[in-house]
Amino acid sequence: MSKEMLETKYDIPPEIRNQVTVTTLDKVYNWGRRNSIWPMMFGLACCAIEMICTAASRYDLARFGMEVMRPSPRQSDLMIVSGTVTKKMIPTIVRLYNQMSEPKYVLAMGACASGGGPFKEGYNVVSGVDKYIPVDVYIPGCPPTPQALLHGLVSLQRRIDAQSIPQTRWYNKEDSGEAIPIPVLGPDLMDPRQYEQIRKYSLEKAAREKAVAEAATAGEPSATPTH
Repeated sequence: MSKEMLETKYDIPPEIRNQVTVTTLDKVYNWGRRNSIWPMMFGLACCAIEMICTAASRYDLARFGMEVMRPSPRQSDLMIVSGTVTKKMIPTIVRLYNQMSEPKYVLAMGACASGGGPFKEGYNVVSGVDKYIPVDVYIPGCPPTPQALLHGLVSLQRRIDAQSIPQTRWYNKEDSGEAIPIPVLGPDLMDPRQYEQIRKYSLEKAAREKAVAEAATAGEPSATPTH
């Protein structure tokens, strides 16, 4: 066990310090989670090449307890979004996120996943995956180096160390844990969570256009000849 895990606010009598170990349930849970993160094998663009390089022998993710990448979201608790997120791909990303077991974490790797990158103004690119799923750690770069990805993973471990069971969502019995609605790809990408706002805006726009048309019609001279 690490020294940090054994550090508590409780004083142990000197005569039993070599026989008794005292820690907290939070630290035991966090220690287990931080050292057994299983990333999902999931890549989108050039950042995925650096992610694969990080998992190879030179950088060795297994040093951090991550071992091999898992081929299924059911076996994973970390999604590394590595690359450009297109409007056609975001429904699949949300679906995969919903299939992951909790506790689960998301790491946005690179400028494209974090905010759209150089393709931000593209007609088919989502300007940041955090608009649809929660992101825990952002890694800047285009693409980030393997060292940057390792730094992001260590930052995630530190976030896990700071979690507490009473305050963590997946241990809250009152949290329904509802899945995130899958975005709908039509003429444009629509988030089901924004349907009511879209409907309200559409009705207001239609009312304004109708009022303008009626005002224009009322101001026109009559087409019927008068004598």
